Amino acid sequence: MGKKVVLPKDVLLDEVARLLSEGRDVTMVPKGVSMLPFIHGDKDSVVLRKKSVIRVGDIVLARFDGKYVMHRVVSVEGNSVTLMGDGNLKGVEQGDVSEVCGTVVEIVSPNGRHRKPTKGKLWRRLLPLRRYLLKIDRKWHKIFD
Repeated sequence: MGKKVVLPKDVLLDEVARLLSEGRDVTMVPKGVSMLPFIHGDKDSVVLRKKSVIRVGDIVLARFDGKYVMHRVVSVEGNSVTLMGDGNLKGVEQGDVSEVCGTVVEIVSPNGRHRKPTKGKLWRRLLPLRRYLLKIDRKWHKIFD
């Protein structure tokens, strides 16, 4: 594994987007809690790859209005894509499919376990219960981390 480099967020993500546009896979550690419980910010790593087709359920890195987000695709209509974080209770981001930089193809836990991301179909249907499920997840990780 290569040397770990910490860069300012915008510089890092601009470089990630550039590498993805060149057809390279990129491994990075995402920040934040918006993708809980499937991606734990500052703990898990994700492997991103540029894909030609974006599908509902994909977890993507996109740059909308100059701001990067890594969220799940909840709809694709023509060239328009709508994203929502798994850890979010409301609020979405919308933009053009061309603004999607890459798709998460693998999630790597701190213990080194690799897993393919799911499409989150059941999780998306559980939106009304997310508040409670996320609370349980946070308590679980406080006890066992």
